[in-house]
Amino acid sequence: MKLVRFGPSGREKPGIVAADGSIRDLSGMIADLTGDVLSPAGLDRLRAVDTSSLPTVPAGTRLGPCVPMPYNFVAIGLNYADHAAETGAPIPKEPIIFNKAPTSISGPDDDIVLIRDSVKTDWEVELAFVIGTEAFEVPADKALDHVAGYCLCNDVSERFWQTESTGQWVKGKSAPTYGPLGPWLVTRDEIADPQKLAMSLDVNGKRMQTGSTETMIFGIVELISYVTRFMKLLPGDVVTTGTPPGVGMGMKPPVFLKAGDVVTLTIEGLGTQRQKVVAR
Repeated sequence: MKLVRFGPSGREKPGIVAADGSIRDLSGMIADLTGDVLSPAGLDRLRAVDTSSLPTVPAGTRLGPCVPMPYNFVAIGLNYADHAAETGAPIPKEPIIFNKAPTSISGPDDDIVLIRDSVKTDWEVELAFVIGTEAFEVPADKALDHVAGYCLCNDVSERFWQTESTGQWVKGKSAPTYGPLGPWLVTRDEIADPQKLAMSLDVNGKRMQTGSTETMIFGIVELISYVTRFMKLLPGDVVTTGTPPGVGMGMKPPVFLKAGDVVTLTIEGLGTQRQKVVAR
């Protein structure tokens, strides 16, 4: 299934993508894509729904982030060896974990609103996964049992705040609109192998990133087992898993986003995002 949330920011309703590509309104059945809805039993109930019986959402309706604001928005840094190399960082021996503020989450086609003092805002196409059942100290052979589905994430990053100044990653990753998610939450059964997905990102129509989740240093299974050693993840929590090479900070000379730029990104099977960059 492909699940969505649609409508004005802060008042989104749940929806499902029908076989004909139209979006159908689930709000008469569920309040939102939270809690028990994301559990295996909850998703099975949605699979049994005759989507043709649901109201059609008008074409062009805004899509919000594919999950409501989670308790945790966890990110993994330098998880592609070639991306680590372009930033001049050593390949990590263990996953690098940091947080993005949940309030950074926005819809897949919402504007990226630059931080007021932004000088080095950058892009990162990433595969994210969404937790469906509570996860703590999860063994590797049970890891994927806790995944409700996958989605596309742009891990927008202000590099000056992330790596210069006092060098705290969360500062450069957490501004409002710096975490677009969606368009869809694609349930786990629809993605045969999350480690074989093509991914790309363009700025103003120019290809900047081309990669595949196949080149991750630490895969989804290992990440779930590792992260849940240190924290409990709850249904609806989001973990975004790192980016391939081609970010602005790795170019010579570096290139960063400015007002008027348009960012388009896609991951195989997970849809496409398009964001216009605007000044605050």
